[in-house]
Amino acid sequence: MKIKQVLLKDHTTLGVGGPAELWTVETLEDLPKATEAPYRVLGNGSNLLVSDAGVSERVIRLGGIFREWSFDGWVGAGALVSTLLLKSARAGLSGLEGLYGVPAQVGGAVKMNAGTRFGEMAEALDTVEIFHDGAFHRYHPEELGFGYRHSELPPGGIVTRVKLKLKELGEAAVRAKIALVDAARKGQPKKKSAGCAFKNPPGDSAGRLIDQQGLKGMTVGKAMISHEHGNFIVNLGGATAQEVYELLRRVQAVLPLEVEWEIWGELEPQEVTR
Repeated sequence: MKIKQVLLKDHTTLGVGGPAELWTVETLEDLPKATEAPYRVLGNGSNLLVSDAGVSERVIRLGGIFREWSFDGWVGAGALVSTLLLKSARAGLSGLEGLYGVPAQVGGAVKMNAGTRFGEMAEALDTVEIFHDGAFHRYHPEELGFGYRHSELPPGGIVTRVKLKLKELGEAAVRAKIALVDAARKGQPKKKSAGCAFKNPPGDSAGRLIDQQGLKGMTVGKAMISHEHGNFIVNLGGATAQEVYELLRRVQAVLPLEVEWEIWGELEPQEVTR
C-alpha cells in the first residue's frame, strides 16, 4: 500500500481539485486498514468535481491486483473500461460496446452505471464483488438497484471486482457496434472535462436544451460550456472548482437539470446571474 499527499487536480479528468491523502490499495489485505478511517474512493477521476480546498477524508484508489483481469474469470475494479473494450473487440466478445469513450475504471463504471444510449455497465455484469462492513460480499446486478446513471451499492461499499457476461459475436460485428457509438460522440470536446455534466431528462437531451438556451460558450474564469457540446464543461487551462461550480449553477438557474457528476468537498454558492 502506498500513501502520499497529492493535489486531486492531477488525478481528475477535469483537472481541478485540492489536496488529499491518497491511499493506493494493492492487495485484498490492504483494504481493511485503508477503510479504518473515513474515506472516499477515486477511480479514473472522471465524472467528478473536487473542491479547490480538497477533502479531509483519505482517498482510496485501487491498484495492484485490482487492475488484473481475465474474460474467463474476474475483472478487477481498477481495470480501465477502455482497455477491456479494446481487448474484448479483438476477442470478438460483445457486451461492452456501449461504454466506448467512457474514461472510467470498472469500479466507477459500476457505481454510476456508466454508459451511453447504446448500452450501460449493468447490462454486462454477471456478479459484482463489494467490500463493506469489513468483508467481501457478492451480488447479482438485480440486487444493486441499477438505473440511469445510478446504483444502490451498500453504504461505504467499494467495488473490488466483477464477472462479466459477454457474448461471442466475432470481431467484425463488435467493431461495427463500436463504430456506431464512436460516430455518435464525434461532437464531444477534446479539452479537459469530467464528461457529461447533467443527466438527460426523460425523452430529451441535456445538451440540446442547453444549446437551445444559448448557453454554449458561456465562461466563468477559465471554465467554459463547450462550443462543441452543451453538456460538457471544459477547463480552458487553470480553471478552479468554484468556477466550474458556478457554471453548473448558471445552467440550473434556467433549466431543471440534475448534475451527473459526484461533487467532493465544500463549494460555496454565489449569486447566480446570466
